[in-house]
Amino acid sequence: MRSRLIATLILSALSVALLFVLGSRLIRFSHIFRAHAGPALTQEQVELAYNSSTGERKEAIPRIIHQIFHNFKDPSDNTIPEDWEVQRQTCIKHNPDFEYKLWTPQTSLEFLEKNYAWFVDTYNGYKFPVQRIDALRYFLMRHFGGIYIDLDNGCMRDLKPLLHYPAWVTDGGQGTLSNNLLGARPGHPFWDLMTDSLIPWGYHYPLPYLAVSYASGQWYETALWEDYHNMLEASGSPEEDRIYRIMMDMREGADRWVFFTMGRGGSWDQWDNHLFGWTGNVLFPWLMRNFIWIALGLGAVVLTHIYLRRRKARKALRYKKLDTEEREESHELH
Repeated sequence: MRSRLIATLILSALSVALLFVLGSRLIRFSHIFRAHAGPALTQEQVELAYNSSTGERKEAIPRIIHQIFHNFKDPSDNTIPEDWEVQRQTCIKHNPDFEYKLWTPQTSLEFLEKNYAWFVDTYNGYKFPVQRIDALRYFLMRHFGGIYIDLDNGCMRDLKPLLHYPAWVTDGGQGTLSNNLLGARPGHPFWDLMTDSLIPWGYHYPLPYLAVSYASGQWYETALWEDYHNMLEASGSPEEDRIYRIMMDMREGADRWVFFTMGRGGSWDQWDNHLFGWTGNVLFPWLMRNFIWIALGLGAVVLTHIYLRRRKARKALRYKKLDTEEREESHELH
């Protein structure tokens, strides 16, 4: 009986320890869905700062626009879909004094082979083609700098006001950060971190959305964003190493968009996209708000189970003792 009690206590302790580990991992993972570190600017604030400036402001970001088109069905066909071509032309039209680079599968691979040969095997080995596009955009920011624009985004005006910040990403105001629009000076340390971390973060996750989002996509970007800002706080890095969030909240009543438009996206959607979208936007925030109560509830269940087991054991022992006494009395009578 004593050995069973010890086994129960050990099992209970292991269950509590497992719950603690899972809870700490959940908290660590969930920080990418909470309020993000770093300064945030609305597009209107960027425009106002540009229009209100006196004198000549230095442009930190070079006048380059990068876009990527990889035809997943036929990599040899570089014909851009009509609606994306319309969006692309708006950015070219509004920024005639920008250098424009359209990266195809061939030119993308040639760029990496020439400048980052150590990454080529990982790049070619990605299970999902969109992961190559994710990785490539980070290397373009690191190497050339400039502004990266997804083909489903268009431009409403010239992008010069966005050139006066050392680096920026876009923030939809809920969930993780976005990597559909990026800006940077060449050699910015955030993009060094982003590219250098791709191999160690390149786990083969069992679900498509995890593989895309957490190994190279928006979850990956957001996790490293938080890590980068923790390093900034610890080291006190200079202004040129800062990175900003440009707000692109699509919800009703949000700040007005000035620079960009949004068209048809979702070219990489997999069957589990909506599941994880709901998980990130609804389930994780709920779990974080109620984690203490969940832990207390599970702890109460475990303790109740232990109490009932011990009570049952004591009761069985008492009956066994009474039965033994009755047998002894019967034996004495005979």
